[in-house]
Amino acid sequence: MIKKIFLLLNILLFLLFSVNVSLKAENEELVQENKNEKGEEFDLNEMIMHHIKDAHEWQILEYHNSKGVETSVIVPLPIILIANGQFDIFLSNQFEHGNKIVEKGNNKYILHHEKIYLANEAGELDVEKTENGEGKILNEKPWDFSITKNVASMLLVSVIVLLIFITVAKSYKKHPGRPKGIQAFLEPVILFVRDDIIYPCLGERTSKFLPYLLTVFFFIIFNNLMGIIPFFPGNANATGNIAVTLTLALFTFIAINVFGNKHYWKHTFWMPGVPVFVKPILAIVELIGIIVKPVALTIRLFANITAGHIIILSLVGLIFLFKFAMAPVSFIFVLFMDCLELLVAFLQAYIFTMLSALFIGISTEPHHH
Repeated sequence: MIKKIFLLLNILLFLLFSVNVSLKAENEELVQENKNEKGEEFDLNEMIMHHIKDAHEWQILEYHNSKGVETSVIVPLPIILIANGQFDIFLSNQFEHGNKIVEKGNNKYILHHEKIYLANEAGELDVEKTENGEGKILNEKPWDFSITKNVASMLLVSVIVLLIFITVAKSYKKHPGRPKGIQAFLEPVILFVRDDIIYPCLGERTSKFLPYLLTVFFFIIFNNLMGIIPFFPGNANATGNIAVTLTLALFTFIAINVFGNKHYWKHTFWMPGVPVFVKPILAIVELIGIIVKPVALTIRLFANITAGHIIILSLVGLIFLFKFAMAPVSFIFVLFMDCLELLVAFLQAYIFTMLSALFIGISTEPHHH
């Protein structure tokens, strides 16, 4: 069943976006060869940042043909922009890896380091040199609603989760007493999340928040696992993007404060049994605590996933830095880190769900005399 789901999703993705083979100009390749002949060192930092950052295209593979021309097989993703009262939609392959300006009506767009800018009248970027020697781009940015690699990966994960759990739900209707197939595989995980993570924090209120917390748990796990897969349709760093983890944390933040009862708010801003002159101080401290909760959820998930990817990419980069002399050692350490990343993928989903349940449980706890 899982194989059929993945096959169907891959076919749909290819039909929607169409695989694009992009050839870079031969003169650019010759320039790169000249740089290598001069002894330019491999930039490990650039390689790592390139792989962990979001992108406007989904790279499948990259190779050099017999002529030495670099060939990239990519899935172009939709670019959706609003600028100067104009709504523009096109595919990212029109940028040709940032080597070409895209003109749509009165707007000219430039892709620079995966950020889209409006070009000036000459079709270029206005760059101002700063004190540290770096260039500051002065061009305006359009409103960017593009489907980036991380967004496409999350949409793919959402479809996978929906298909899996719709299948499980149908299986429960057909075989309520004897789980089969994927139902039998997922039932222990679902029961573990419900009975060992959520129920100890929420008690009788478990059923009210169970759908949200189960969704968060499996959404994070599937995105973490997709990020570990080094080839298409994996290799996206969705949960290593702070915007994604912040959004997940904000949903928990909303649940905490919307469903928080009057006793929670009373103990937050006017704690009983405390001298009056101390209450304003405690109220400020508690207010900071309310803000810190989603921040802690955001940074914990983002930092752990990103750190794992950086370590693995650093170990792979050692192979190129030391001219393959470190290949055997790097391979062993990368294999170990991949196994550790599998553990972290589940652990971070567990921690995020547990803390969300704990924070919600505190805000909805009935008053006890």
